[in-house]
Amino acid sequence: MVKAKNDETITLAHGNGGKLTHQLITSMFANTFDTAELAPLADSACLKIDPKFAGRIVFTTDSHVVTPIFFPGGDIGKLSVTGTVNDLAVMGAKPLFLSCAFIIEEGFQTAKLKKIVESMAKTASDIGVKIVTGDTKVVEKGSADGLFINTSGIGVMMEGAPKGAASIKPGDAVIISGTIGDHGIAIYSGREGINLESDLKSDCASVAELVDIAMGVCDSIRVMRDPTRGGLATTLNEFTSNQNFGIEVDEEALPIKSQVAATCELLGFDPLYVANEGKLVLVVPKEKASDVLMALRELRIGRDAALIGNVTTRAPGKVYLKTSVGGERILDMLVGDMLPRIC
Repeated sequence: MVKAKNDETITLAHGNGGKLTHQLITSMFANTFDTAELAPLADSACLKIDPKFAGRIVFTTDSHVVTPIFFPGGDIGKLSVTGTVNDLAVMGAKPLFLSCAFIIEEGFQTAKLKKIVESMAKTASDIGVKIVTGDTKVVEKGSADGLFINTSGIGVMMEGAPKGAASIKPGDAVIISGTIGDHGIAIYSGREGINLESDLKSDCASVAELVDIAMGVCDSIRVMRDPTRGGLATTLNEFTSNQNFGIEVDEEALPIKSQVAATCELLGFDPLYVANEGKLVLVVPKEKASDVLMALRELRIGRDAALIGNVTTRAPGKVYLKTSVGGERILDMLVGDMLPRIC
């Protein structure tokens, strides 16, 4: 495997389809991802799916443009894998295969690229998915802010998958798998050079394990989602949009780390709208809520899981917060963006 020197950079010639392109693909990507499906380096990958998973195929795609590309708790490579895996998992699918496409700015250090690719390979291996095909483009300096990555994913729908927001019923419980706002605040602090005097890290992680254990104890999960851009409040609004029910959230039940709460207060951010990259929001029948909570808390990634609200016939189509001082306020969908370029 080639070792990238710190002073080596990507040139436009790496993207012209010639010798340097092939060297980059074979030494940087194919050798690191190292899957049989990728080895032929054809224009597409031929995939074999185990017959036991016969059924509906689930497909998703996502692009990742985070700044900075290395941040506490992860990097753009890890984020690109977990982000796409999570989009499959919350549908109730078992993630199997990923593609990845790199848009690299001329002058980007090959050592940094190598570190990112190795991060992707490790993350995929840890989750149990394969990177099987991809693409590489190099653009002129100033055109890509370093590196953009697109990942697409294929999975197979599992039995007992959620039916979606339309299946939500009044009285259902709303659960979050852990603390909110960690990713957005970690990214913002790293970008702006804010010293939090803490070990706050992004929650960038796969939620597939959370999904598996939740579906294992509840075969009637209404809907699941990973609350990324727009945060928890926006995700809950997606559930209630044009529906005949609303969602009531208890502010005192929300799990928020003190560092996140303090930073949000200092900067005027609302943690309910700050992005997450390793959390799961579930709506489940009330009678199953305690089982799901107990199951999630068995996992390290779900130890801070909390019941944060319920579905109600009051205020159909709306999400509202019962505040810690006894008041109420409507939680609208995010307008604008408090924290640009975080996923």
